[in-house]
Amino acid sequence: MKFEAITIKDIAKALGLSTSTVSRALRDSYEISAETRRLVLEYAEKLNYRPNPIAQSLKEKRSRSIGIVVCEIANNFFSQVINGIESVAYKKGYYVIISQSHESFEREVANTQYLASRSVDGLLISLSTETTDLSHLNKLHDKGLPIVFFDRITEEMATHKVIANNFNGAYQATEHLIQAGFRRIAHLTISSHLSITKERLAGYKAALADHNIPFDETLVKYCRYGGLIEGETDQAIESLLNLPQRPDAIVTASDKLSTGCLAALARKKVSVPRDMGIVGFTNSPVTEIFHPALTCIRQPAFEMGQVAMEMLIQLIESKHPITTFETRVLNTELTVRASSTRP
Repeated sequence: MKFEAITIKDIAKALGLSTSTVSRALRDSYEISAETRRLVLEYAEKLNYRPNPIAQSLKEKRSRSIGIVVCEIANNFFSQVINGIESVAYKKGYYVIISQSHESFEREVANTQYLASRSVDGLLISLSTETTDLSHLNKLHDKGLPIVFFDRITEEMATHKVIANNFNGAYQATEHLIQAGFRRIAHLTISSHLSITKERLAGYKAALADHNIPFDETLVKYCRYGGLIEGETDQAIESLLNLPQRPDAIVTASDKLSTGCLAALARKKVSVPRDMGIVGFTNSPVTEIFHPALTCIRQPAFEMGQVAMEMLIQLIESKHPITTFETRVLNTELTVRASSTRP
């Protein structure tokens, strides 16, 4: 049986009122008496009446919906960003439509086109690992769709962006390992062209240089899909362990790589931190119960979502074209645990 929502006409017919009277009562109009307004609101609540969002969007020329594109909702970082987005969106009267690229450029294109076809008021996006061509986003942006980038951003489009201080986070992670006595420190990261990869690699290099440790290209391993593909992390760890001079510590640059690295080393019977120290970029809430507990760089994911949503609303609701844009940089936090503490 097809679901049929309660309409203003249904309420008007049941109460013997005109549709315009019911509509004004629901909008709390001063033209309607308190008694009529009470009668309409009580009946609407009894029938669980909700305004038709399609009708509202046609009237306001706005859907009050926001499209979100992330690589994977199961990723702790992105799930926390989405929570931050929703916390602002719902307070401001917007709803969100969430889609996943699963690190696929084709899926990202399909998702953004679908969201645009649903007439979303704006788009929040973190680029997939395969994305190097931004024509699909440029076309939407040129047509007037407000877009805000977060985490994985691009410099090719003039709009607001929100990122973590990736350089400083990687610098802190690397320097902490150096101060803990590790010297041959590897870096396990994702696609070389992504903004977060470049920023974290730069922070890693800078910390080595400041402590007079030569940079060794063979200690940097790229996992294009960030551990999303089965066996990807294991292959990178195998490659590091087979070096003539294997590393004594690793800085991992993403959520899945951090947890995957611990698992891969355990399978290889490499003791952490005795044989290998680890610091990872991860927002996992269970890092304390890992064995050993994982030292991590935590990103302000919830706050990033809030800021990104606020910036998007500014673009959507501005009565004048915005030509000055901001890249907001939020600080990361180092939490030291057993995985980087030598016996």
